[in-house]
Amino acid sequence: MKRRSFLYTAGLSGIGLSLGKTLTGCTNVKEKKLRETSTLNGNSFSIYTNAEVKATKVFHITDTHLFLDDERGEKYSEFSKRMAGAYRSNKHFKTGETIPSNKGFEEALKEAKKQNADFIVITGDLFSFPSEAAVEWVLDLLEETAIPFAFVAGNHDWHFEGMKGSSNFLRETWTQKLLKPMYQGNNPLYATYNINGIRFVCIDNSTYEILPEQLDFYRQQVSSNEPLVLLIHIPLYIPGHNLDFGCGHPEWGEKNDKNFEIERREKWRKGGHTETTFKFHDEVFNTPNLLAILTGHTHHLTLDIKNDIPQLVSGHNASGYYTQVSIYPF
Repeated sequence: MKRRSFLYTAGLSGIGLSLGKTLTGCTNVKEKKLRETSTLNGNSFSIYTNAEVKATKVFHITDTHLFLDDERGEKYSEFSKRMAGAYRSNKHFKTGETIPSNKGFEEALKEAKKQNADFIVITGDLFSFPSEAAVEWVLDLLEETAIPFAFVAGNHDWHFEGMKGSSNFLRETWTQKLLKPMYQGNNPLYATYNINGIRFVCIDNSTYEILPEQLDFYRQQVSSNEPLVLLIHIPLYIPGHNLDFGCGHPEWGEKNDKNFEIERREKWRKGGHTETTFKFHDEVFNTPNLLAILTGHTHHLTLDIKNDIPQLVSGHNASGYYTQVSIYPF
């Protein structure tokens, strides 16, 4: 059996997961195929590429749902109280012991440092609500690791439940007021981090939508022809999944929004996704130099492959879960 076939088969047989219904060949291969194969074994995800890159170890953390706060957040308590009570007690993904979400984050960073990780990627819902105390605590821990990191927001990071304003308005407001240090001087809506010859592209889709300037930015990254890894919070729609895979889902919209009352927010868009969001979805899955998509939001580990591009949804870090992503030259 050829090496690439063995790796692919071993990866699928060892995880016990459904990879969705969209296993197809890439239709946009140019002169050189950058993607070779990928494997998932437990919480270790390996990507093999023909690109000229250094072996790179990435720790993927998502959906920690930190509830840390102090007296500075008391004036917002009417908007944070429901989520402040969530994720205080979680079953650890390995040991089964009961842990708070902050312990899961500490353990993941400790392991990243132990493994000499090259990069830490955080794909949203790090915070259950905007909290100055939590942001400071996170940044102190990240600084202690001395490992570069990227952060892309999730729908809870900037959301105070019941506070007036559209999703775009609230995201912009609390990104600037409280979350801004997490972006290290970069644009919160889109950014790129270059690690060992790989471009990690952050696109904030935490409102379930993509803005025109985000699509333009993504196209610029694709045109570089360098190997890319896309970081988003909400997974891109894959046939066979429900509305949790909402970015680009053809049935997403006001009539199917069941949680707006619980989350005390505006309803999803009446007309469904914008044309820009659908274009982004289609173009991502036709990107020849895209190695993988790393995402979160659903709290359940899922691996799907569409047009030869793997999309990995990591388990939630509130339970201590993290994914060790290794990228190797083939």
